[in-house]
Amino acid sequence: MISEKISPNTPDEELIVQCLENNRRAQKALYDKYASKMMAVCIRYSNDVPAAEDILQEGFVKAYRNLDKFRFDGSFEGWLRRIIVNTAIEHYRKKNHLYPLLESAEGELEISNDNVLQQLAAEDIMKLIQELSPGYRTVFNMYVIEGYSHKEIAKQLNISEGTSKSQLARARYLLMDEINKHLGHYRKASGE
Repeated sequence: MISEKISPNTPDEELIVQCLENNRRAQKALYDKYASKMMAVCIRYSNDVPAAEDILQEGFVKAYRNLDKFRFDGSFEGWLRRIIVNTAIEHYRKKNHLYPLLESAEGELEISNDNVLQQLAAEDIMKLIQELSPGYRTVFNMYVIEGYSHKEIAKQLNISEGTSKSQLARARYLLMDEINKHLGHYRKASGE
């Protein structure tokens, strides 16, 4: 039985069943429930807000088209997030000719001052991640935030595992360098 009252608080299972029956209000409620969380994912992978919005829209379209494949044996949010991440990766691959990932023979770079991250707000760190080049940012997000292995990243981005590792090491190095610069400015301003 289809509920007359649909809201973002409606359980996912009920919204999904109604979405499968082409109920537009249920589709909107499902979108409203997860759009802001998924937009945060899109922004991490994109160069700007309009590109993130495109990824979000395309990801939701894919999710709705494949909703019949969701088996209710895990969280819907996790399933949707995977679609959004894969959509973001596809967008990266389409533009890969503009921002190539270069093979590198560099080994892992030594990173010091691990506690430095605790002194910055999460928002500041996200801004610094956004400033990374698309290649570094994509590998960093996939490995650190999404939990992909270097093997999975290599396969998804059509690069070698060594390139994935060196891109991650370089991204970490650049982030730590920028964080240390920010902390230096902060310490200087506060008289430490």
